[in-house]
Amino acid sequence: MQIQQIHHVAYRCRDAAETVEFYTKHLNMRFILAISEDRVPSTKEPDPYMHLFLDAGQGNILAFFELPTKPPMGRDENTPAWVQHLALQLGSEQELLDAKQSLEAAGIEVVGPTDHGIIKSIYFFDPNGHRLELTTVTATPDQLQKLDEVKWAMLDEWTRNKKTVRQADWLHAQEFATAAATEH
Repeated sequence: MQIQQIHHVAYRCRDAAETVEFYTKHLNMRFILAISEDRVPSTKEPDPYMHLFLDAGQGNILAFFELPTKPPMGRDENTPAWVQHLALQLGSEQELLDAKQSLEAAGIEVVGPTDHGIIKSIYFFDPNGHRLELTTVTATPDQLQKLDEVKWAMLDEWTRNKKTVRQADWLHAQEFATAAATEH
């Protein structure tokens, strides 16, 4: 078996129309398909739903389900809000800055840009409470090669100890040096 690509990723939404409006207006995604049925095809469970599909570019599809008969949406309270998110890639740092400006002009609170050493990102929430990240790759081929060389050692050490591993500390060395210099 060889996976070709992710066909779609599906999330729950509070309101189908509000969700389509947000993603088409603020992220320029094209609304490509809606499906509504009274039964879940896989389980045959009676449960009316609206299933939406949005074009996330390059053959990627972002989907949502509105489930009016279910209890209100929540989130996993044992998982910090910053963990579960969807990251969408832009083509340049300028596009990232332009997106931040546009989102903020629309009254959407944005965190960042955050420099992760190999990408720069901004973060915000959609109307359903899903955290979104817009990012652009800033990595050099050398950085990616160095990270590739240590990935298994990092995973093995983490698996044994469940403590922060240090093989890629160089990624944020400049950031930490700058922070330490401003503290003194």
